Order: sequence, then structure tokens, then C-alpha cells
Amino acid sequence: MPHIIVEYTANIKNEANMPELLKKINDVLISKSAIFPIGGIRSRAIELQDYRVADGAEDDAFVHVALKIGAGRSETDKKTACDELFDVIKDHFAVLFTKRYLALSMELIEFSEAGTYKQNNIHARYRKE
Repeated sequence: MPHIIVEYTANIKNEANMPELLKKINDVLISKSAIFPIGGIRSRAIELQDYRVADGAEDDAFVHVALKIGAGRSETDKKTACDELFDVIKDHFAVLFTKRYLALSMELIEFSEAGTYKQNNIHARYRKE
């Protein structure tokens, strides 16, 4: 953990530059490696083909980001990380936001470690010896 899931409407695919957004998101999380282990970071973007925004009268678009983390981080750490991530997201879409109707949102999903199952040998690459 953390996992980032970016859902975005297909009508912005050509302008959204999702690979660059995912890099920016990972960079933020990597900069907080004391809070989020680098080997656990996963980010992905899912293009939505079937969606409806508001009354459907306009070619509205949206981007919704879910940050999923395990429990145990302080409220301050969570707020700092979320604020920084949302600033990066807003900045990434700033030009597009001025050109079209666009809704940006982000949520933090925190869950108990009980009920999650993991096997990951990527962490070993980042352990300090």
C-alpha cells in the first residue's frame, strides 16, 4: 500500500496524459517513503466508457482518484499526503479545467489490515541494509 485508482471519462483521454499523472502521483508517494513503503505503491488509471455526468446535457468530464491505504498513519500524515496529491491532480488538469466542464475529486479509503491478503517481494529491493 498505498494504491491509487484514477477513474476518468473517455472524453478527456487525448488531453489527460494519464501516464504523466501517474508518475506525478507516484513521485509524491515516493517522497513520503517514511509513511508509504515504495515497494507497495500501485497506481493505475481506468478509462470509463460508460458514464453520465449531471443531466447529460453537456460533454461533461470527471476524474475521480481513490487513495487506498492500510490503517495506522497519523491524521496529520494522511492530511498532508492527501493535500499534496490533490494539489498535484488539480495542477495536472489546470489547463483542461479552463477549457471544458470538468469535475475533479479524490477520496481516502483507509482499511484495517485484517481481511487483506498480500504477497510482495518488491519491498526487498527498497530495504536498507
